[in-house]
Amino acid sequence: MLSAEKDHSEGNKVFDRSNALYVKIIPQKGRGVFASVRFKVGDVVDRAPTWGFDDAAAKLLDCTEMLEYYFVREDRRLREDPLAGYVVFGLSSLMNHSSNPNAKRLWTDEQSGTWVSIIATKDIEVDEEITHRYVNISAYPHSIRFID
Repeated sequence: MLSAEKDHSEGNKVFDRSNALYVKIIPQKGRGVFASVRFKVGDVVDRAPTWGFDDAAAKLLDCTEMLEYYFVREDRRLREDPLAGYVVFGLSSLMNHSSNPNAKRLWTDEQSGTWVSIIATKDIEVDEEITHRYVNISAYPHSIRFID
């Protein structure tokens, strides 16, 4: 149980509830998510609920900074699903893109809604940034530069 007295920050790091992950600012990149414990290949790094939205909502969100924080599912596009994207309610929404990521997203549709799990694809060491591959980079404005 999370204690109101327990401080979940340390210097410039803000930890998640389990203290397995933390968020810190990375120069020239912004916020990033880091491991405060070691993860092995196949470990679940994070799991979070989502909110799915259609193309009409996507067009509105694309006019805001939310574009940088929602995700698309390749498996849904292949099935011509009406949902265009998902807002993720968890630290994985702050994980940065990498062309050589150490984690991947795994989507599951459950009775309670759609969830996304972040799964380690490589061993992740303590204080290593956790990254995954964005599948919708072409949708981002050209002013946004992706830095590995």
